[in-house]
Amino acid sequence: MPIAEWPDLERPREKLLHRGAASLSDAELLAIFLRTGLKGKTAVDLARDLLAEFNGLRRLLDTDHRRLATVRGLGTAKVVQMKAGLELGRRYLEESLRRGSALTSPRATRDYLMARLRAYPHEVFASLFLDNRHQVIEYEELFTGTIDGASVHPREVVKRALYHNAAAVIFAHNHPSGVAEPSKADRGITSRLAAALALIDVRVLDHFIIGDGEVVSFAERGLL
Repeated sequence: MPIAEWPDLERPREKLLHRGAASLSDAELLAIFLRTGLKGKTAVDLARDLLAEFNGLRRLLDTDHRRLATVRGLGTAKVVQMKAGLELGRRYLEESLRRGSALTSPRATRDYLMARLRAYPHEVFASLFLDNRHQVIEYEELFTGTIDGASVHPREVVKRALYHNAAAVIFAHNHPSGVAEPSKADRGITSRLAAALALIDVRVLDHFIIGDGEVVSFAERGLL
């Protein structure tokens, strides 16, 4: 049955308008971007098929646009709409942590760092540099590769903190495996960084490990 013949509050667009975007499933949200389906399939049916084929929303949206454009039922125009929607979401989160914004919401910080780091296929170590009122000075991705004592250099982090005249930092890095549990190397390098930064009176407020849909906070775990 075409979506146009569904009851009003079961159609994705009408459901969003009456109940809010959070009430929609992944397939229903995706269907709004797809707009049309295939012969014998609604946009919602097509969305469900895509989520199953790519094993979830994240892997679907992270797939290269050239590969997506070859999938039956998509094409360049739909892929562009999906990628644009993803980038809008990232920029929305980034705006909440723009330069000069105070970090008043731990959830917004987590969401921002997850949006920035989760999709990388390799480990990326980043830092939010903050002033003495915990306002954002700058976000920087400092190191790539395996995060261990050989690849993250405290001296370089100290140099960047001094450059930004930071009073505090929040570290974050991703685990491409999807498992956010801190490793022994993660704990070791965090301790070394905190000790090095303490010499110039810069506090390490937290270190977030970004997994697949989860974030672990060193501060919440009592690891700082």
